[in-house]
Amino acid sequence: MSRTRIKICGLTREADVAAAVEAGADAIGFVFYAKSPRHVTPARAAELARLLPPFVTPVGLFVNAPEAELAQALQALPNMLLQFHGDESPAACERAGRPYLRAARMGPGFDLLNFAQQYSSAQAILLDAHVEGYGGGGKVFDWSLIPKNVPSPVVLSGGLHAGNVLTGILQVRPTAVDVSSGVEEAKGLKSAEMIRQFCDAVRQADARITQS
Repeated sequence: MSRTRIKICGLTREADVAAAVEAGADAIGFVFYAKSPRHVTPARAAELARLLPPFVTPVGLFVNAPEAELAQALQALPNMLLQFHGDESPAACERAGRPYLRAARMGPGFDLLNFAQQYSSAQAILLDAHVEGYGGGGKVFDWSLIPKNVPSPVVLSGGLHAGNVLTGILQVRPTAVDVSSGVEEAKGLKSAEMIRQFCDAVRQADARITQS
């Protein structure tokens, strides 16, 4: 079994990038959505991304971004993976010609299989809670809503923290997990200790799956 990949999202400070890398994160997320308390500019994200060692991937989160905004961010971070959280169509996600993740807002009646089929060019579908606005707002959704036969790799997100990520991985068996507010002491300010506990819990889940 391959290990569950870990993304720590919404980083705004050098110390938080260092903590995520040290704890073993595979990817770190920068939020390019002005209404978010975790928003960073492309220039700031590029400064932070310079601290990343090889094989730790920067990911840029966008919500209905104009083409010029997307281009500016890609110029600042040419090697980043894109993550679309708004109402972007498959064509809008593909227009940059870059690998991307597509966020799905999970709720009763949401047809994930159809959604994953529409966005079949995505590297993975990121499952988040359906709340007002964009992003999960630190809320957990009902994991039993996830069909077993999703045709794309799945990233589990939405209200994850060190206390529930082990259960989430054992139940959903996602390719990766994504955490933001679950490792914060305040909005946009991460805790090195909470990041470490989260990554440790992911490894415990992987160890259990390997043993079973």
